[in-house]
Amino acid sequence: MKSLRKRFLTATAVLVIITLAGCATTQPLEPRELRYNASPEQTFREAIELMMEQGYVVRHADLALGRAEATLARWPEYRLQLQVSEVPGGSRVSLSALRGNQPLPPYVLDPWLVELQYKLGELP
Repeated sequence: MKSLRKRFLTATAVLVIITLAGCATTQPLEPRELRYNASPEQTFREAIELMMEQGYVVRHADLALGRAEATLARWPEYRLQLQVSEVPGGSRVSLSALRGNQPLPPYVLDPWLVELQYKLGELP
């Protein structure tokens, strides 16, 4: 009888651990990228300005690294992660977003990237 009870408790503990481990894993962030003709510095500054115009609070921004992170204080929390890098003839923006702790699909970021393109004066 005690052996059966011990096995049951062990099995229950293992199932709880597996369940909790499954909850802790998150999907990897998949960024959306777009190339701009503007310089990396100009692109970075305009991207930060756009975040602030949309109500995001910029928590971290480093022009030298071309990286920034901003949050929207709305439930569930939205976070943007920005990376601006230099490419021949311009810059490349890589943008990813989280809603709560879950990554947003990359296509959801297209309007934001088009708005940045407008701010940079690069829309056709």
